[in-house]
Amino acid sequence: MGEFVKKYMTKQEIIQSLARIDCVIAARRKNNKLLSYNTGRKKHKKQLAFHRCKKRNRWVFGGNRSGKTECGAVEAIWMARGIHPYRKNRRDVFGWVVSLSQQVQRDVAQSKILYYLPPSWIADITMLSGRKDSPSGGVIDQIKIKNVFGGISTIGFKSCDQGREKVQGSSLDFVWFDEEPPRDVYEECVMRVMDKRGDIFGTMTPLKGATFIYSEIYLNRRNNPEVWCQFMSWEDNPFLSKSEIKLLESALDERVLDSRRYGKFSTAEGLVYPEFDPAVHVIPPFGVPEEWQDTISIDPGLNNPLSAHWYAVDWDGNVYVVAEHFAAGKDVAFHARSIKDICRALGWKSSGAGAYSALIDSAASQRTLASSASVAELFCDNGILVDTKVDKDVFSGICRVKEYLKRGNGRPDIYIFDTCRNMIEEFLTYSWGSGDSPRKVDDHCMDELRYYIMSRPRAPERLQSSPVAADKERRIRNLKNARRRER
Repeated sequence: MGEFVKKYMTKQEIIQSLARIDCVIAARRKNNKLLSYNTGRKKHKKQLAFHRCKKRNRWVFGGNRSGKTECGAVEAIWMARGIHPYRKNRRDVFGWVVSLSQQVQRDVAQSKILYYLPPSWIADITMLSGRKDSPSGGVIDQIKIKNVFGGISTIGFKSCDQGREKVQGSSLDFVWFDEEPPRDVYEECVMRVMDKRGDIFGTMTPLKGATFIYSEIYLNRRNNPEVWCQFMSWEDNPFLSKSEIKLLESALDERVLDSRRYGKFSTAEGLVYPEFDPAVHVIPPFGVPEEWQDTISIDPGLNNPLSAHWYAVDWDGNVYVVAEHFAAGKDVAFHARSIKDICRALGWKSSGAGAYSALIDSAASQRTLASSASVAELFCDNGILVDTKVDKDVFSGICRVKEYLKRGNGRPDIYIFDTCRNMIEEFLTYSWGSGDSPRKVDDHCMDELRYYIMSRPRAPERLQSSPVAADKERRIRNLKNARRRER
């Protein structure tokens, strides 16, 4: 071909041919917006992470204008067309797009689908209202799409305000939730994808607070291995300019800024520890030197859960929560055995007689009519030497924990191993009630964390490091991280 060009085409003819090719490419891109999706110099890395994830229940918690809805629309089209670049493709795919209402469907999800779906791929459209030759102005029931494997795929549209009954009966390859659905609609759709081992994916701005999606997906309380989620903010969208971000920020109330900018969950009462960030404070476990081992802290419970955590402190005064025991409906003998088992597994320091020291709520020293011995005495009898002299001032304890979560220089003084799931979950849900008191629910880990933090001397203020000292600290952190990875 190169020889042909050199021999038969003049320079002017070559330029004209290249111009015609550019025109063809431009026309194709105009008619097929998918050709421009994350293919240029700018790429939305979190959109790509969503598409590449192989989990079957994926969610993007994103702010407005973060690019989350494009994820769902492109994912649905790729699956229906049979051209998904990161997953096994099928023919005759049947999927649903579920919106909050038909109006929201028309204005958001349906609009995005039509934007990215080339007209030449459409085999037919069924309308609930409006005309099929102008579908963007009406409400679509189904779009039939030509699948590259020779079949016809279907994207159906449903709205949550139709109720659970309208999402029953079908076996589906995927369901895309555009914004958060009611629990009954979500659960019904999960059942619809089971036959085909299909996919659930959702894109939403979490404006309703700590709902069931917060528990089922973000916290993943059931430890479902197929659940995956990520947050998507304005800063993650490379197509939003800094000036546009500044304009959006100035137009929003501070109370909703976290949700609409960062896609973060909020609660009506307000979180006690908004400073807690799993990406910062939660770390993988590593071997803790014996010299770092400090003590155990216990919030006792019989019918209610008993919470116990193991605390270590490094030479810089950073606190590490390294292990967890959390169980309800068990007696002191069971808890003591479990605590000693964990101590032995950790190589935790003990007294010469093999007993272990711990802090415990002062209420454990009280005797009841049902027992001749207090809970504290029973623990001591079972080899756990508990100290009931703890500071239980709730507000002071919360303030001290906040200091450990975020110092003035922006670095935390406390880290939690990712195996301590109950403490992490409580950090994420612990909320204020009336006045200056937190809600007395799911707070067992938070209580014994306060007992421990209040037992420590107040952390000294860290001065701003000099450039030389800062470089030394950075090198030490890199060396520590490298050693952890080797283990």
